[in-house]
Amino acid sequence: MTITTASSVRTPTSTTTPIWRPAAAAGVAAAAATAAVAAVAHAAGVPLTLDGEPVPPSGFAVMTLVCTAVGFGIAVAMRRWARRPQRTFVRTAVALTALSFLPDLLVPAASADTRITLMATHVVAAAIVIPVIAARLNRSRR
Repeated sequence: MTITTASSVRTPTSTTTPIWRPAAAAGVAAAAATAAVAAVAHAAGVPLTLDGEPVPPSGFAVMTLVCTAVGFGIAVAMRRWARRPQRTFVRTAVALTALSFLPDLLVPAASADTRITLMATHVVAAAIVIPVIAARLNRSRR
């Protein structure tokens, strides 16, 4: 007697897999990384002050979490309305990261070291968060 079994393996697609869990984990990792970059820069003597006020490493972490939440919202919108959610999200996120350099460049009293450190934290956060969220999006909507 031969027994035949049909195995139905369902691989989750990005429309059914949650984005929030990996986005939250990436946000926490990015927050820790940006705080570490800021702490190392501060220890190296880089003045992390904006408008005369010192910016603590925890401030970098908080802003990273806020921006990750915004990125999550953009990803959810792209998943729902974009024809190519993954590509559209990556392009949008990279463009917004580039635009985030403008305030750093325009701070009148910031030293070059401070500006470079601020921009480096943007790049570090984006390098951690964007790929994690993008991996959860479909390449195209069906």
